[in-house]
Amino acid sequence: MDNPPSPAMTVSEVDDRLVAFLKSGIYQLDNANAFFIDPVRVLNRCYTRFRVSPSTYYSRFFPTLNNSSAENPQNASKISRKRKRRDKEKKKDQALNLREQMADRRHKEVRLALLEAHEALLGANQLLETLRNLRNDGEKNNGGSISQESELDFVELGSVWQAPLYEIILKVHEDDTAVENAGVESYSRRVAPVFDNLVANDGNSDIEAELLDHKYILPKQSCFYMSDLRQIHTLVPAESDCGFNVIVIDPPWENSSAHQKLKYQTLPNRYFLSLPIKQLTHSAGALVALWVTNREKLRNFVENELFPKWGVKHAATFYWLKVKADGVLISELDLFHHRPYECLLLGFSQGKEMNCEQLLRLNSIPDNQVFVSVPGDYSRKPPIGELLLEYAPGLKPARCIELFSREMMAGWTSWGNEPLHFQDSRYFLESEL
Repeated sequence: MDNPPSPAMTVSEVDDRLVAFLKSGIYQLDNANAFFIDPVRVLNRCYTRFRVSPSTYYSRFFPTLNNSSAENPQNASKISRKRKRRDKEKKKDQALNLREQMADRRHKEVRLALLEAHEALLGANQLLETLRNLRNDGEKNNGGSISQESELDFVELGSVWQAPLYEIILKVHEDDTAVENAGVESYSRRVAPVFDNLVANDGNSDIEAELLDHKYILPKQSCFYMSDLRQIHTLVPAESDCGFNVIVIDPPWENSSAHQKLKYQTLPNRYFLSLPIKQLTHSAGALVALWVTNREKLRNFVENELFPKWGVKHAATFYWLKVKADGVLISELDLFHHRPYECLLLGFSQGKEMNCEQLLRLNSIPDNQVFVSVPGDYSRKPPIGELLLEYAPGLKPARCIELFSREMMAGWTSWGNEPLHFQDSRYFLESEL
């Protein structure tokens, strides 16, 4: 049902906000503490020569001719009914245990904020029209999915004895304004070890890289360090003034679904206790953002063991609400085991020189803020770094790092055992300059 714009917003203001969204990928929703995010538009601001392919990013919740999976409305409806029946049978057969009661209480506390965010999205008519075209926007050929068999397995490559010998070739453009000679652009080749080494693109333009006959795109002003957990201490700076003001963490939590689908390797929760968050923190302090699932056992672990071990004080919780191309939630909001949202826990790690003004900024983070988007590939998180920067302590620009990263961002350091996963050139299109 179409709803009129909020009385507080004129038609001109709504149009201006849509124009701004088309450039930034971020749209503040009316009458709700919520934003809509188009990850493709956000990511494309990191690139000049290339752009993220909408059809490969949005491959799960857009119906296609080749897709007869659960995203098909009839199949999705059947699955939803099965889940509802299973949840009802569970509640009927046995009372919720203490942990489940806690999870249900958390859900009820945030339910209104999630509903308001979803209603605000459904009332943003112009945004919804754009939303339905996300996958086709600016792309002529958007068929077919990416073949997973041809992707490099970085986890396996990094575990073999030859790992220190693998090198990545960076094609660094000498001059962005250089005229092409005989159809060949002017660039130099830089070779660097790909594992256990900080690989950087310090330029103001994205660059191509080659590894074992595969091509990757590195965003401008970015760097990555690809290693396993045993090598993360290499990232700890010698001086805290060179530490990080924003630390985003997306751990591979123990997850039966990820294990069964062979999407990525998971680790026992206790492994994450060893992350050197305090040592990575800038002297002015750091905003820490941790992705967690809705499992109550995990939330208890984070609140009672992980954050205390890291020296992180919880400040607020953000929520990622997932919708389909038509704005409908990917599953019913009150399904007990398949809720359509994930949590981002925000806290701060105090630095050596943190002052009262910085503490006040961290304490002013709005709780229960919601950002809405259409999900990309399995476990691929939306790029929410820009929403966090205004709360980062210290001088600007902030120094930012993502741990367990599978994707790179301009201005960020990306660490993990596969930070190049979504940098494969098959996820990109050449820009039409």
